[in-house]
Amino acid sequence: MTTPEEFEAAAARAQQLPAKPSNTVLLKLYALYKQATDGDASGERPGGFDFKAIAKYDAYSSLRGMSHDEARRQYVELVMSVSE
Repeated sequence: MTTPEEFEAAAARAQQLPAKPSNTVLLKLYALYKQATDGDASGERPGGFDFKAIAKYDAYSSLRGMSHDEARRQYVELVMSVSE
């Protein structure tokens, strides 16, 4: 189980990555962070031509049902893998 301190350290580390990860990795980081901190996605999917908001919502909502603990664990693992 990942502690809240490990999660916060990973979140700080994610802000200081030496190289920008791919958009896929960035979306996964965003979705895992939101799932870990806010729980399941709510509200309606954005519409129109706001493709960035749509991609973020889709990535986040794809994790629906994942526990906070599991999202924290996966987030920390992903940050560690991209920061090495």
